Amino acid sequence: MKYPVQLREARKGIKIYVPEPELVKPTYEQLIIEDATTPFPFWAKIWASSIAICDFLIENPQWVQGKTVLELGAGMGLPSFSMAKYATRILISDHAADAVELLHKNINHLQLTNTSATCIDWNKIPNHINADIILLSDVNYAPNEFESLMKILNGFLKKGSTLIIATPQRMMGIPFIESLQPYIKESITKSIFEEETEVFISIYILYK
Repeated sequence: MKYPVQLREARKGIKIYVPEPELVKPTYEQLIIEDATTPFPFWAKIWASSIAICDFLIENPQWVQGKTVLELGAGMGLPSFSMAKYATRILISDHAADAVELLHKNINHLQLTNTSATCIDWNKIPNHINADIILLSDVNYAPNEFESLMKILNGFLKKGSTLIIATPQRMMGIPFIESLQPYIKESITKSIFEEETEVFISIYILYK
């Protein structure tokens, strides 16, 4: 793990190791001196969408009770960790190796026997990867990836998965959400305070 971590209460009753916020940027700046191709660790922050989907699931654990769960682009995996006691099996994934290393550390810290973590690029998901519930937080941030992301989500919907997606209410994300409309069965809005700023997060439940 390249980034220093500390044990912190990420949400009420959920203590996990997270990168020390004040050290993320200087650590990254040192890493790019050593390797200019080092990607910025966007995974190293618990974003408002992750908190919103975590809160939604805590209030509605029936969505994962007794189910298999896959979290894509998980970052620090807060929603999965909050639901581990309810799910039959959870696979937490991210494309960043450092994120997955920290996920393993937290799985061991929480002594979870039904939870695992692995590196998955959502553009190259192996065919055998599947789950009853797919969790996605703030994944529609890059318009140039909307088409490929839709293909992935359609693939899971065809397999019978239920998708739970949390996303900030951004103008650029509207076309992506509109393309999902035929499958959206429920939607709610959560208000989350991120660095003292109120952020409105939409949560969508999708299935065929």
